[in-house]
Amino acid sequence: MALTMLDKQAESADRSAWPAEIAAEFEREKQNPNPCVGNALVSETDKVRVWTIRLKPGERFGFHRHVLDYFWTSVTGGHGRQHVHDGTTVEYTYAPGETRHETYGPGECKIHDLQNIGDKDMVFMTIEFVQSANKPLPLPESVRPQAAA
Repeated sequence: MALTMLDKQAESADRSAWPAEIAAEFEREKQNPNPCVGNALVSETDKVRVWTIRLKPGERFGFHRHVLDYFWTSVTGGHGRQHVHDGTTVEYTYAPGETRHETYGPGECKIHDLQNIGDKDMVFMTIEFVQSANKPLPLPESVRPQAAA
């Protein structure tokens, strides 16, 4: 059975107001959706998009929008904080190899960020399924891997 984030217990969940700069970034993402669900697109076909997220301790990956069905795997494990579109701030510990699957119905999405609040590098792989209930958001050409010459 595939586990989802609904099956994962947050170590903390807080509904306090976000810092002003986080709230402002969230508002900008709402106006201009960010389809880049990782900081590197490593492969793309007509069926999948494969991303990595690599964060050093204290580093943060900004707000982005999930509209496609996908799964992620924590490569290294770590400790992370997310600001989620419902207004919560949550913290999780991830085990190496931990994998979670997410699906979205028509018009559904998740918007969040991710900060490494641990003391070692944190790496995730995310695989999006292009053929999902929602149409893929267009990606900026600058994120696509350049073909080898």
